[in-house]
Amino acid sequence: MEKLSVLVPLLAFMGLMLAVSFAVRVRREKGGAGFVSQYFIGNRAIGGFVLAMTTVATYSSVSSFVGGPGMAWKVGFGWIYMAVVQVTAIFLVLGIFGKRVALLSRRLDAVTIVDIIRARFGSDALANLSAFVIVLFFLGTMTAQFVGGAKLFEAVTGYGYFTGLVLFGAVVVIYTAIGGFRAVALTDTLCAVMMMIGIVLLFYFVLDAGGGYWAILETIERDHPAMLEPLSAGNMPLGLYFTQWLLVGICTIALPQSVVRGISYRDTRGLHQAMLIGTFVIGFMNIGINFTGILAHGVLTGPVTDYGTVDNIIPQAIARSMPPELASIAIIGPLAASISTISGLLIVASSAIIKDVYMHEKMKKGIVPSMRRLRFLSIASTVIIGALVFILAASPPNLIWLINMFAFGGLETAFLWVMLFGLYWRRANKTGAMLSMAGGTVVYCAAQALKIHVFGLHPIVLGLSSSLAFFLLGTYLGKPTSAEMLRVFFPAGKEK
Repeated sequence: MEKLSVLVPLLAFMGLMLAVSFAVRVRREKGGAGFVSQYFIGNRAIGGFVLAMTTVATYSSVSSFVGGPGMAWKVGFGWIYMAVVQVTAIFLVLGIFGKRVALLSRRLDAVTIVDIIRARFGSDALANLSAFVIVLFFLGTMTAQFVGGAKLFEAVTGYGYFTGLVLFGAVVVIYTAIGGFRAVALTDTLCAVMMMIGIVLLFYFVLDAGGGYWAILETIERDHPAMLEPLSAGNMPLGLYFTQWLLVGICTIALPQSVVRGISYRDTRGLHQAMLIGTFVIGFMNIGINFTGILAHGVLTGPVTDYGTVDNIIPQAIARSMPPELASIAIIGPLAASISTISGLLIVASSAIIKDVYMHEKMKKGIVPSMRRLRFLSIASTVIIGALVFILAASPPNLIWLINMFAFGGLETAFLWVMLFGLYWRRANKTGAMLSMAGGTVVYCAAQALKIHVFGLHPIVLGLSSSLAFFLLGTYLGKPTSAEMLRVFFPAGKEK
């Protein structure tokens, strides 16, 4: 009975998300806009606050609440100094790409990032490769979210890993499939709010259980003095700072799941609001949860091997420092991070398959798929992808933050130069984009598989460098983009 009472708040929250998705579906069916625009981008009607929250929630995965603060517990303040670069992520992605992709999506009637890439470079092959890369790396990211969420559920509630996997896996797939992008955006907002509540609760109880901030700091200074140093006695080398600033900071501007938010907002005022709100929220969440990870030394005093891996630190801190009835509320925060990331990736992965590949190929042949068929295929693809990720997560790997970082790096390598040069450099062409995406991704994956670390740096550096070199080589060797296509992306007059 006690175990069931711990589960009630989580079940109520998941029920609320399902209710939101059904309400969105009813409203969508009464509206006059087309299914594709409604389902995949919310009919370009997302306001500033919701835009900020859905972008934050999609970016803030379960590794931000489990693996990241677990590493902070192990490494110390150096991890916070490294992770603080994430505060810039929302401001950068919406500031650099937000308005640009919004203008282009309306001009081209584009619904996805792949639509814009296809139009810019005039290549179906590049568009299909983009869709394949998105689905491939999204599978890795979503698997990490399923695993992290289920492990957290198991540690805090006392129910089994598989029970948690079935419960929240089923909920997130159902509400994403039913409600589409608008349901994802609204539920992301609920998730982001619960993340902040969960951080505040956990921070308070960890601080209280450890005897206060100064008592915990004295314990760390006595037992782990290296944790107070920026380089953490070699555990946080400068190379790690540099590569993590690339991975989770600067290069996140190219993540498709974040860039697509720029297509969905209603007006420029909302975009500016989202940039400010999103930056504040991501800063509060990122610094707050990693700082809480360090303070967990007041609760968890043994070596990391006593708890398995760093992924178990935050679940154990919740279970040991908080009363069960509040632990059940606090767990909603990190589970919400997992759920919101999965839903955001599911909808983008589904659009890559149905809108960018299936629908485009049909239209090329002069066949216009019916709305009923598109609705069925979109929902079916969302469910199938979710089921595949569920199967992959059934045998959970360790160190989910490493899986998440691998997927981040793959997407950044594939899309950074293609998006940046494609939208801001007239000379960029199809050959450069194709070589960059294909060659860079292959080099990055090979470097990961063979554990190649040039100068001891993460393979993302090799991936981005090779991707840039391939892009420049292809641009200067390939045929220039047609003047007609360039006029669409770089009009002579001032854009309105």
